[in-house]
Amino acid sequence: MRLVAVWVLAGVYLVTATGPSRAEPLQTVQDVGDALGKCWTPPPEIKDSFVTLKFGFKGNGTLMGPPQPTAIRVTGDEAQRKAFVAAATEALQGCMPLEFSKALADEIAGNVFTLQYRSAE
Repeated sequence: MRLVAVWVLAGVYLVTATGPSRAEPLQTVQDVGDALGKCWTPPPEIKDSFVTLKFGFKGNGTLMGPPQPTAIRVTGDEAQRKAFVAAATEALQGCMPLEFSKALADEIAGNVFTLQYRSAE
């Protein structure tokens, strides 16, 4: 399982769902990617697939609105496609709210991010 974050401000990150949950505010964009990676578990029956979601954060660690799919490649039928997109969207929304440091909140609030959710290969 893997999650690839493409951040407008910081390049490309590969994020995996490992490590303990954090107790302190997130300090960097990489911390945000790591936190979001902990929320993603791809549907086990869907292989070799991805969806890219576009979204933005408010300074308080919530989403500016619902994430929007921008690229979708799902192996399987329409029901599997919908299930995979829904799983990725729910994973992102289920991570909210994130707790940002003041400096990070000022840096990322209002910017557009894209995040690619991948299945197991």
